[in-house]
Amino acid sequence: MTPVEIVEEQFAAYNARDLGRFMACFADTVRAIRLPDMVTTLDGKAAYAAFYARERFAHEGLRAELLNRIAYGNKVIDHELIYGLGPDPIETAIMFVVEDGLITTAFAIPGK
Repeated sequence: MTPVEIVEEQFAAYNARDLGRFMACFADTVRAIRLPDMVTTLDGKAAYAAFYARERFAHEGLRAELLNRIAYGNKVIDHELIYGLGPDPIETAIMFVVEDGLITTAFAIPGK
């Protein structure tokens, strides 16, 4: 899959709350890093799966709305609104780095 295709697939799986399909988009060594402080928040596929099972896909109203997508080489940046985690949507941007058809790093850029 191209970088855009794999990011589109993880986005669709996220909105379907399908953990197996979602995790199939990530490399075993995937890391989530919060910007601008460069803190690693998740390290490895098992940690990623546990977090998303517990903190995201357990919310029945969870869904993401794509506001904008930029693709550049092996990087894809999604600007999103996340619904279902609280009373108001959460604005975020995530830069995905894709290598060999899988997401290897996700840089989270929090909104306001």
